[in-house]
Amino acid sequence: MRSALRTRIALTLMGFAVLGVLAGAAVTFLLPGRPVALLVVLAAAAGIAWLVGRFAARSFVAPLERLGVAATAFASGNHQMRAQVEGPRETRIVAEAFNHMAAEVDSAIDELKTEERRKTQFVSDVSHELRTPLTAIRGAAETLLDGDVEPDDEQRFLSTIALEARRLGRLANDLLTLQRIEGATGELPIRQVDLRLAADRAAAMLEPLLEDREVTLSVNGRAPLVLGDVDRLQQVVLNLVDNASRIVGTGGHVVVELTAEGDRAVLSVIDDGPGIPEADLPRLFDRFYRADSSRTRASGGAGLGLAIVRAIITAHGGRIEAANIPGGGARMTVVLPAIPEEPHVG
Repeated sequence: MRSALRTRIALTLMGFAVLGVLAGAAVTFLLPGRPVALLVVLAAAAGIAWLVGRFAARSFVAPLERLGVAATAFASGNHQMRAQVEGPRETRIVAEAFNHMAAEVDSAIDELKTEERRKTQFVSDVSHELRTPLTAIRGAAETLLDGDVEPDDEQRFLSTIALEARRLGRLANDLLTLQRIEGATGELPIRQVDLRLAADRAAAMLEPLLEDREVTLSVNGRAPLVLGDVDRLQQVVLNLVDNASRIVGTGGHVVVELTAEGDRAVLSVIDDGPGIPEADLPRLFDRFYRADSSRTRASGGAGLGLAIVRAIITAHGGRIEAANIPGGGARMTVVLPAIPEEPHVG
């Protein structure tokens, strides 16, 4: 490209030089027998041709110089700098390529900053979640080590240690699950999955827990087959139903509804609870976020259940949305790509 531009500049200068010579030749033809006048005219023609050629060459070089200034500024850290798309065709192509590259680099830098903030926030959240159970375990253990504890109090402190240790175990398992899903290379044990079968199995596993909470669960409808990891998709139903059953309270109802939406399979978990505060909806699937601030860690878990659900659904190429139902209740909607049905022959 640089050689092509040089060629174009050289040809331009040559063109103007030729024009100067032709102008001088024309004057020579028109003014025969006047050598001094001819020399003056030829000199003037050559000078004008040189000046015009220099101006034309400058018009080619100036856009390149401005492009160089933009590139230097960008390399120095001004990532908002963009080049003017001007000048000859070759220069415009380079300027457009530079602007495209600059936009991609700027976007990549923003993504890195966002990821760094996310990691920092994650470490902070984990530290916060670990602090409470560790403080409880340490306090109970130190009290027992001091001795002179009544038998009833001793049992209570031991129960506290066991309870908080179990909570730490659940938190560690949830974090490992989330890391395995988000840190995977995209490879899942893919096979055909019947979402109705996954929902029925999840309902059977949750039956004792739901009876204890006095919550009624029903599974309705069917959805098209999807490709995915049946265990992960079953975990999605488990987490969503468990979360809904915590919210509805005694006597509440939870419904798992399966439908088709074009070339998508839809699984909805609907409850008749108090709904979700509108301010909480955007952050509902964030790690360690609890929509109901009144819920304690003892009843609400670590706040990773819905984050795990979103990670699983994203890994399957789907999406999940949360919305309130007019009149009360909430709906969690999972949308997954369905397996295309084979056309019927005959």
